[in-house]
Amino acid sequence: MSGELDRMAMAVLQPGFEGTEPPAWLRRALAEGLGGVVLFARNVSRDADGLGGTAALAAELRRERPDVVVAVDEEGGAVTRLEAATGSSWPGNLALGVAGDESLTRRVARQIGRMVAAAGVTLDYAPVVDVNADPRNPVIGVRSFGSDPEDVGRHGAAWIEGLQSAGVAACAKHFPGHGDTVTDSHLELPAVRASREVIERRDLPPFRAAIAAGVRAVMCGHLLVPAVDALPATLSRAVLTGLLRQELGFEGLVVTDAIEMRAVAALHEPGEIAVRALAAGADAICVGVSSARGESVYALRDAISGAVREGRLAEERLAEAAGRVRDLAVWYDAQAGARAAVARDADEGLGLAAATAALRATPAEKAPPLSKAPLVVHLAARPSQAVGRAKPLKLGQAIEEILPGTVTAEVDDDGHLPDLSETGRPLVIAVHDAVRHAWMRRLLDEALRARPDAVVVETGVPGPPAGRLYLATHGNSTASARAAAGWLTGGV
Repeated sequence: MSGELDRMAMAVLQPGFEGTEPPAWLRRALAEGLGGVVLFARNVSRDADGLGGTAALAAELRRERPDVVVAVDEEGGAVTRLEAATGSSWPGNLALGVAGDESLTRRVARQIGRMVAAAGVTLDYAPVVDVNADPRNPVIGVRSFGSDPEDVGRHGAAWIEGLQSAGVAACAKHFPGHGDTVTDSHLELPAVRASREVIERRDLPPFRAAIAAGVRAVMCGHLLVPAVDALPATLSRAVLTGLLRQELGFEGLVVTDAIEMRAVAALHEPGEIAVRALAAGADAICVGVSSARGESVYALRDAISGAVREGRLAEERLAEAAGRVRDLAVWYDAQAGARAAVARDADEGLGLAAATAALRATPAEKAPPLSKAPLVVHLAARPSQAVGRAKPLKLGQAIEEILPGTVTAEVDDDGHLPDLSETGRPLVIAVHDAVRHAWMRRLLDEALRARPDAVVVETGVPGPPAGRLYLATHGNSTASARAAAGWLTGGV
């Protein structure tokens, strides 16, 4: 009995690991029942065939355990793991929401599914279906389809349908809605202070739409929602069982956000978080960081099986959770035909076309302004931990591909503007989420006083237009940078 209990406890874990090959401890854990793993940029290797190295890694994992769930955060746009080294080839959710074409969203998601499937992934922790209700939100922003619940629901459903048509499971996140926060849950516990009525009207409709679209998984957010419960959503039976299961009728896999995030890590030890999350109704525990020899994963297993023996976690609840992990693996196996079909379904140029469809200029009638190499000043804030190691092509680099001789300068919150007095060279000022950063707005105002002719490009959530020409890309992917560069130069 003890061995079976330990296997069930292992089955609900989805840990990360170091390296591009499975370490010995991971192979052993898979043989002992580990149900899943999560891949990060540190695990991705690209070769002449693209993601062949990552596909080989996934195949190695499946040789140890054929039904292992291989998960990844591949949202497109700002958050990419498989394209972290180059930046995403796809615009993010806000760009798709602004483009306003659900068929385009579905096609983009299918192509992301094609890439993810080629890497051997079972479960993509995407899409974000949070409604970005507060433009100051430090961690959602361009990852959301927008601020209108109906739009977010429509595009979220289309994204799910597109991805899952490629034979990869989608995961709507972050339940019950991370959009109305000004705190990053990687750093501390955010609170959504809205009334239950507002949550019902604003935050829940996209999750209802995702469930209606057949989403296979939902990720809960590390959020405090006092209108529903006094406990964080990850640890709340009222949220995960009462609201998500009973009221919304979701029957698929519920996975936690990474439990080392400070929003919950500051409250309990990892093992206790896992036990409480499972008791609340979660089925899979995401753990982004594991110890070098896997001791931390085994400690989680022991905490879960120990809680069952102590009577703090019902064995039936653990068995139910482990069963849902198996169900996802069974669904994935049944999608082999869909993955074979999408492998032959390349949609060349779609990423750039989608990013271009999201560009919005103020005033709209202005002609593309650049005919010679400019100075591009990037006002850059530190990216959130959700973005991780992604290195998208910067706007200046994208313009230089078209106009050789382009000069770029980067300025952070401790820096100063470069010399802007060379009026013979056009000036482009690129900002990201200027609405959130007072220092960025101050430097932007300073630059525009010195150079009223400057063009301003916002790659995040737009604020009030500034400068003689203001171009919003609604995303900071490589695709969005190339789309903006093409528009600014008129294809020179």
